[in-house]
Amino acid sequence: MMIPPDYEARVYAGVLGKIIGVYLGRPFEGWSYQRITRELGEVDYYVNDRIAHHPPLIVTDDDISGAFTFVRALADHADVLRGNLRDITPAMIGQTWLNYLIERQTILWWGGMGNSTEHTAYMRLKQGIPAPRSGSMALNGKVVAEQIGAQIFIDGWAMVAPGDPGLAVDLARKAASVSHDGEAIYGAQVLAAMEALAFVEPDMNRLFDAGMSFIPHDSVIYRLLADIRDWRAKDNDWRVTRQRIEDHYGYDKYGGNCHMVPNHGVIALALAYAPDDFQQALLIANTAGWDTDCNAGNVGCLMGIKLGLAGIDNSPVNWRGPLADRLYLPTADGGRAITDAAQEALRISRMGRALAGQTAGPAYLYSNQRFCFELPGSVQGFQVKAGTATLENVARPSATGQRSLAVHVQTTDDRAQTADDRRQTTDDRGQMTDGVLISTATFMPPDTLDMPGYGLIASPTLYPGQTIHACVSSDIAASLHLFVRVYGANDALETIHSRPVDLRAHESTSLDWRLHDIPGGSPIAEVGLHIQSATAGTVYLDNLTWSGAPDVTFTRPPHNGTVWQRAWVKACSDAFFGGESAFRLCQDAGAGMGLLIQGEREWADYTVRARIRPHLAASVGVAACVQGLQRYYALVLCDDQKVRLVKRLEGLHLLSESPFAWQLDEAYELSLTTQGDRLIGKLNGQTVVDMRDTIRPFLSGAAGLVIEGGRLDCDEVAVTPAYV
Repeated sequence: MMIPPDYEARVYAGVLGKIIGVYLGRPFEGWSYQRITRELGEVDYYVNDRIAHHPPLIVTDDDISGAFTFVRALADHADVLRGNLRDITPAMIGQTWLNYLIERQTILWWGGMGNSTEHTAYMRLKQGIPAPRSGSMALNGKVVAEQIGAQIFIDGWAMVAPGDPGLAVDLARKAASVSHDGEAIYGAQVLAAMEALAFVEPDMNRLFDAGMSFIPHDSVIYRLLADIRDWRAKDNDWRVTRQRIEDHYGYDKYGGNCHMVPNHGVIALALAYAPDDFQQALLIANTAGWDTDCNAGNVGCLMGIKLGLAGIDNSPVNWRGPLADRLYLPTADGGRAITDAAQEALRISRMGRALAGQTAGPAYLYSNQRFCFELPGSVQGFQVKAGTATLENVARPSATGQRSLAVHVQTTDDRAQTADDRRQTTDDRGQMTDGVLISTATFMPPDTLDMPGYGLIASPTLYPGQTIHACVSSDIAASLHLFVRVYGANDALETIHSRPVDLRAHESTSLDWRLHDIPGGSPIAEVGLHIQSATAGTVYLDNLTWSGAPDVTFTRPPHNGTVWQRAWVKACSDAFFGGESAFRLCQDAGAGMGLLIQGEREWADYTVRARIRPHLAASVGVAACVQGLQRYYALVLCDDQKVRLVKRLEGLHLLSESPFAWQLDEAYELSLTTQGDRLIGKLNGQTVVDMRDTIRPFLSGAAGLVIEGGRLDCDEVAVTPAYV
């Protein structure tokens, strides 16, 4: 597999196309063609503000979450595959489902066993039935097995196989078989082949030929595609062909909640009639009706890959501006929920290069910069929050690459800031003054707290104790502050800023700021740059990131508010906050290990410590290096009067145990330190285990509490850098 020279940019265009299509079609998902044309006309741009209940544009959605979550199986199993990522199995992908899905909360339509295809497959996996049997027609029936989900989630698997449709088809079959079978797998394979080949082949007819060559010629999907291509030549009007699809392959003939066949027809319709026009392809996919967000998401991804960023940007409308790259991926790995199109594109690109056996690539691909702006047009969620300015991704030599985020300051005397913007809560006690503030989200923005449909489950990505690093240059003299906004009293956002750094015109500098304690560990919602200047001009943000282990104590904040509770990923039967104790967890007997998690995958070399009061517990303790529900270490007190260090990795593994007589309703302090592959567990300050895990160790991840078969109470959870 040869990696195209513009691979990263084309993946980025595919990710953008996917989320643009989903955001475009989501507000009227499930509408018929007749209703859409009657109430909306032809859908050629975002219509969320024209829908009666005015849904937000940027939403959580299963189509996005599944596509960019399940493909993580490649990275998560790279160690056991020893670099042979092509050998990934359906069972491994099924384990990835169990790792990231929180039952009835994340990614899937939890429509019930036998009703929702994905819910049915999840229950099979949970019962110990591995993929591909978990999604088989023999087990789940033809109608359930042939619904649309296999197609929805397939884009990531195509984008890791650029120019190699055979590999994409193989990966698509494995991934789709976790939950689907039959025609659903064929539809997914066609799309995967077409998207993979679109990296190197511009002709849509050749893409169709390639996709169809990989599936049985007597399949319904093959016949559907052949008919659509024939009708396209005869009709020369997509509306006429759409009616033919409804007449011959409509929902009345292919039952269930959302069958693959009719919706695959809509995707083929859009691609056949608009092979080189991003906007027109999305117009057809959305106006045609049925599962609009799913269909438009697949169409947008393929067209983004095929036409590249220019194909999106050359549309008559501004697709990218309202998005600012923003997307949400709620899973059990809460620190990955607040993300953006550029970050996800780079993660996919790294997996694609690993599949190809390549470690070379653009320097920014393997850098540790969260925000580097090296992908053309990327703003990575940054927006102007106060003052008068515009943002633009520009090509220029920067501190770490060839592009920067330009902040074009248009006025220096704007007085539109809110009282919250000027509030000062740092030890510096400096006075915030007028200027331009730009920022990007590090946790749930206020407008997502009551997200309709799929709720947003997330942990912050930035914490006290970590050090923010930024490289900045300027064409004008300016005073610069880094700042964060934190959920404070009554859940209002309060601003904390660093000491100012004065920059002369045509100078550059590095800004470094170690965040101090925030009472209660209240969530940090945003990070950004505050610019003050006496003249209009441009300041360039070359990159921004943060590093280090957190130094934070999570407890009930000393103010009114509830958002601090939302920072925890609740993967247990019940979790209660702020009553007699700051945290109370319950896990039903027989339901396995329940977790309450906060943090992100990049945390490394830290200690998690908590004083826990167990009540009716089979086991209770603290967890470290949490990378989902199936990947973590835990130091636990067990009801057989043992203290154990266990590892969850596709099963529970005992690493160490010692006798310890403990009682219910008594408090015990447990701490678990991770430093590289070294693990140190302490109980009431005494070391009970000090060992190295050399077999597939977890070197980083979030922290949390664990409970099995009972209840625990805890007043605080502290996470501090490891000093051992």
